[in-house]
Amino acid sequence: MSLVAEAFVSQIAAVEPWPENATLYQQLKGEQILLSDNAASLAVQAFLQMCNLPIKVVCRANAEYMSPSGKVPFIHVGNQVVSELGPIVQFVKAKGHSLSDGLDEVQKAEMKAYMELVNNMLLTAELYLQWCDEATVGEITHARYGSPYPWPLNRILAYQKQWEVKRKMKAIGWGKKTLDQVLEDVDQCCQALSQRLGTQPYFFNKQPTELDALVFGHLYTILTTQLTNDELSEKVKNYSNLLAFCRRIEQHYFEDRAKGSSSIRLS
Repeated sequence: MSLVAEAFVSQIAAVEPWPENATLYQQLKGEQILLSDNAASLAVQAFLQMCNLPIKVVCRANAEYMSPSGKVPFIHVGNQVVSELGPIVQFVKAKGHSLSDGLDEVQKAEMKAYMELVNNMLLTAELYLQWCDEATVGEITHARYGSPYPWPLNRILAYQKQWEVKRKMKAIGWGKKTLDQVLEDVDQCCQALSQRLGTQPYFFNKQPTELDALVFGHLYTILTTQLTNDELSEKVKNYSNLLAFCRRIEQHYFEDRAKGSSSIRLS
């Protein structure tokens, strides 16, 4: 987000308090949403829960096309529509809610660096798995992505999205990577996160920040999403402190919602 756009969002957001009917939009939970979008949505939900801001989650088949950026999730707050975690964090901060105000400048820079790591490694790995791994594409991705639409639109939209993601992968140097190489990148990312977390409850000790929300969104979704095999989730399960971290946030911020849903298993 540019400085001008950021200033504009801040000015607009600060006028009104957070409403009780704020809404988050994502794709259909049971049959449509994919791993990466589910992770992004959960990260925003976790962030808003950590800020103690109420949000209603609404699932729409066309959520991706409703979003101003073409990406989910997005929130509808008053007269404002804001998409993706970064802009949402800025929007919420303009309303007087921040999880990272207690950090010094060095810590804030470190937090941003780890958020970039998660986006560059975990998010990219999720996109690779969804759209570049043939087994996952054939068994899961095409069917779920196109599920709300009739034939042949369902196939057209899925192939169009696959082409877009593959073009992005080629542009960032992931086009020729093997699945084993991608899984190794995930393991290295998890190792870095595990070392930074250590024995602390959150990445910056006792209080969560947007980094905690982002990491939880991705790791919890990886752990609880059924794929063609368990190779991706096994990389996360190698780090017991990351598993405990996910359980901690689930129990603290999602206790009521988590009842009856998938739980994280060590084995």
